[in-house]
Amino acid sequence: MDWSRAKNVLIYAFLLLNLVLGYQLWNDLQEQADSNLDFTSLESNIQKAMDEKGIKVLAKIPGDTPALPKISYRFVNGDYHDRMVELEAPIDSKLIFTSKELVNALKASIPDIGQYRYDEAASRAGEFILHPLVDGKWPLFKINLTLYYSEQKIISYRQPRIEISDTGDEKAQRVLSASKALGNLIENFLPDGSVVTEIELGYYGEVFNSDAHLPAAPAWRFILESGKEYYVQGISGDVISPNTEKVKE
Repeated sequence: MDWSRAKNVLIYAFLLLNLVLGYQLWNDLQEQADSNLDFTSLESNIQKAMDEKGIKVLAKIPGDTPALPKISYRFVNGDYHDRMVELEAPIDSKLIFTSKELVNALKASIPDIGQYRYDEAASRAGEFILHPLVDGKWPLFKINLTLYYSEQKIISYRQPRIEISDTGDEKAQRVLSASKALGNLIENFLPDGSVVTEIELGYYGEVFNSDAHLPAAPAWRFILESGKEYYVQGISGDVISPNTEKVKE
């Protein structure tokens, strides 16, 4: 055996191992720094309220505050009663986790499915929920394309027919930061012991039996571990309480 060559191989192997471990350590420190940045984005009085109420925030707190306009949408021909449509050929439900494959598999049955985004947090057993996108990026919450599955196969769907348009009479405004919206919830709305598991910016929509144009404003959605949802209007800061859809000042 060439011991000199074997020694060199071992040295290179240890160097490579150290590089991998060093990268992993750096990555862990970066993630920890990001987490600390999220938490410290909350004001000290909010952090104190979190401690007193036993509230935890497991979701990353977004730092972006884009300028967004209000929009309007309407149900085509008042068609908010979306009917169940059976797929001619069931689709393997695992495709739901690969957007491109899902679109390719269902575009023959749902031509505009590429304009929707999968919402894992809103989905439940037997149903995958997708929301239409505003400007190809921001989900229109509460307006759902629902895919039904059974035995790991997507077998049918419901889809309301809607049109989304600009209001045309209002300029884009910079939205309230997620940390301020969350702070309001923590101080005034969230029950003791709440655990926030998701924070996302989109638009808040509602279902009405009408073909009139309905307004929708940017809103932060907060989901708790319990499944309850809270929406904070991105411009005014008003809070829409879960299940009641009544705005609290």
